[in-house]
Amino acid sequence: MNLSVLYALAAAALFGASTPLAKLLGVNVPPVLLAGLLYLGSGLGLTIVRLVRDQGWKQAGLTASEWPWLLGAIMFGGVLGPVALMFGLTRTSGATASLMLNLEAVLTALLAWVVFKENADRRIVWGMMAIIAGGMVLTWPLETMQAHDWLGPLAVSLACLCWAIDNNLTRKVSASDALFVAGFKGLVAGLINCSLAFLLGSSLPDFSVLAPTLVLGFLGYGVSLVFFVLALRGLGSARTGAYFSTAPFLGAAIAILAMGEPVSLSFWAAAVLMGIGVWLHLTESHAHEHQHLPLTHGHRHVHDEHHQHEHSFEWSGTAAHSHVHGHAQIQHSHPHFPDIHHRHSH
Repeated sequence: MNLSVLYALAAAALFGASTPLAKLLGVNVPPVLLAGLLYLGSGLGLTIVRLVRDQGWKQAGLTASEWPWLLGAIMFGGVLGPVALMFGLTRTSGATASLMLNLEAVLTALLAWVVFKENADRRIVWGMMAIIAGGMVLTWPLETMQAHDWLGPLAVSLACLCWAIDNNLTRKVSASDALFVAGFKGLVAGLINCSLAFLLGSSLPDFSVLAPTLVLGFLGYGVSLVFFVLALRGLGSARTGAYFSTAPFLGAAIAILAMGEPVSLSFWAAAVLMGIGVWLHLTESHAHEHQHLPLTHGHRHVHDEHHQHEHSFEWSGTAAHSHVHGHAQIQHSHPHFPDIHHRHSH
């Protein structure tokens, strides 16, 4: 199995687990403040991990052209998305909102295909539809869906669009240090959402609630986002978004295994549909003659067909390493995904 697929599924599992874990920990915090604390926990935790890894503070390594993409992703995904969702929840039922959140994967894929020109064949489209259908089955409300007015569902749809834009903009910086990208997003989004919560009258919870909330944010948002960025690097937005859509199912599976929750018929139906969708994606083989234009960037890599360059530092010759490097123009044919080296037209 492709390592990037494992990254995407790991991101989904960690994010999906955050809901049952929050329930298990008894976290009871106002929604806006909860979003802010989860983001803040992810940002603080990842910043500490990065400081330990680098043995001190080091420059992010983003180029001037990459900063607008990252700041745009933070604005849409870390600020506008949560605010739109919180507003939507005040004007529609939680059941309706849960069902509508499946729109995120659809909008992510549509933006990736139409705006950012990622390739997709029928196998990928059918696979994504099967995964989304599984998510809809799992989140389909047992009670009657209600909306106070059309603004509620519209706001939830807007939140999904914001997160879809976030996913595609983050893909633009996925070659950069995933720890920095995820940590910086968490810190900025956390500070902004917490500030909004305080303006709305919320106050910090007791340490007995604050500490597990921050830890949950570090794992369910922070580490999950690191894996998500690594998956974007290797798979592109649409495929990563499709795999990430298994999060509700993986969260339900964790709740069943860890908390003894009952197994429903909808769980097994979702398992079948998502299993089919993941299988369609895993068995994809996209190969054709394509050209690589000259490119200079920095990311962790080993020397392979795409990485043939000299070094100004000592290197074992086989170990994975990270530095700014250039790619010469080449033309060849092999199976590939729309990763950071294969963003060509078809």
